[in-house]
Amino acid sequence: MSGDLTTAAMSMAPVRAPAATSNVARAQKAGKEFEGVFITQMLGQMFSGISTDGPFGGGQGESMFRSLMLDEYGKQISAQGGIGLASNVTAQLLKHQEEAQQAQTAAATVAQSVSDKSVSPAGSAP
Repeated sequence: MSGDLTTAAMSMAPVRAPAATSNVARAQKAGKEFEGVFITQMLGQMFSGISTDGPFGGGQGESMFRSLMLDEYGKQISAQGGIGLASNVTAQLLKHQEEAQQAQTAAATVAQSVSDKSVSPAGSAP
């Protein structure tokens, strides 16, 4: 059994670094999703002390499906405007991606200039 897991893990694609994007819609979607997960976690803490027993409680079924309900609550709250976290996350994503792109461009420029300097002109002796 453990050999199967090892083989499966080795056959998985390597993890890639996040690619910079200027696609604002994708960054906004990621910001909304993050906000939804954050709200879900907050709601989970709020509901953790509430028991599911009583005359109208759902008992064990309610406790099993509560996480699904809270996940949907988080998504819906985020879709209706949320708590203002999505816009900040989106702005930071775009900022960091832009900085990474600038750093990558600068590194490529430096590498190219070093490469150009190391090549001696044709016809000259070392």
